Amino acid sequence: MLQTLITSKTRVKLLLKFFLNSNSASYLRGLEQEFGESSNAIRMELNRFERANLLSSFSKGNRKYFQANKKHPLFKDIHNILLKQIGIDQIIERVVNKLGDVEAVYLVGDFARGCDSQIIDLIFVGKAIDKYYFMRLVDKCEKLIKRRIRYLVLNEENSKDLLKDYNLKEILLLFKK
Repeated sequence: MLQTLITSKTRVKLLLKFFLNSNSASYLRGLEQEFGESSNAIRMELNRFERANLLSSFSKGNRKYFQANKKHPLFKDIHNILLKQIGIDQIIERVVNKLGDVEAVYLVGDFARGCDSQIIDLIFVGKAIDKYYFMRLVDKCEKLIKRRIRYLVLNEENSKDLLKDYNLKEILLLFKK
C-alpha cells in the first residue's frame, strides 16, 4: 500500500529506517550498503527529508548522520502509518488485547532497526499466557498481514535480563500496560 502512495523505493526505505524506530541514525555510505542502492539516489532523498525538516543531522567524525526529527508535527502520524503498513497495529489489537495479562510487547530484529522484512520479531512480556490460544491468534494475524511473526514469550523476571542486551536502536516498545 505504501508503495502505491510513495513511488520512490528509496524514499519508502528511508521512511522505514528512520520513522519506525526513531532512535535509528545512519550515514550515507552505511545506507548505501544497507539498501544496495546508489549513493546519489539516497543523498537526494536525504536532502529532501532534511529540507522538509523531517530528518535532522549531526556530525560524528567525518560522517554526517541522519535521524528522524521527533519534534516534527507529522512524526507520530508517519510512525503510525508505518505501523499500519507493516501490520503491527493489527497484531496489537488482535493478539495482545485478547491474551489477558500482557505487560509489554517489544519489536526487535529487522523492523526495529528500520529495515523492511517479511518476518516480524516480537517479545511478549506477561504472565499466565495461554500459549495454544496465542499460537492460534498469531496464525490468524499472519494470514491477515501476509507476514510471518516470530515471537518470544517471557515473564517479567526473565525479560529484564534479555532486554538489557538490546540497545535503543534494536528494540522498540509497542505496548505497555
